[in-house]
Amino acid sequence: MKRVLFVCTGNICRSPTADGIARQLAAQRGLQDVFEFDSAGTHAYHTGEAPDPRAQLAARKRGYELSALRARPVVPQDFEDFDLILAMDRGHLTWLKRESPREHHHKIHLFLSFAEGIQAEDVPDPYYGGREGFEHVLDLCEAALQGLLAQRD
Repeated sequence: MKRVLFVCTGNICRSPTADGIARQLAAQRGLQDVFEFDSAGTHAYHTGEAPDPRAQLAARKRGYELSALRARPVVPQDFEDFDLILAMDRGHLTWLKRESPREHHHKIHLFLSFAEGIQAEDVPDPYYGGREGFEHVLDLCEAALQGLLAQRD
């Protein structure tokens, strides 16, 4: 079982979107026994909250359900427990490497490094924008998850 953690700032937009899509795509492909997913934030601003309603609406329109997910912060044990820790942007990557023990740095990567054909490194934060920002996040998450789910080892 490969345990994967998606990380953004508050764990209400980008990382739960990746988490929800990953769970559903893995189940559709019969990979629910290969991968386990979770998401967390670098900050505890929204602990216990459901994903942003705009993220939920955009995801639901594509057939993904995020409503059961709840925000939580990254905790020290995550660096031990997860095999792969995926940062939504370079700021999160820097934060994760600063907070993690050095022996776990090899687990930390940019999420979009799995997206073939995408030149961007960062999944942009849609929080302060409009509907199209949430749609763009969905596009990027779907692309990166295609690459991630192709790696079964």
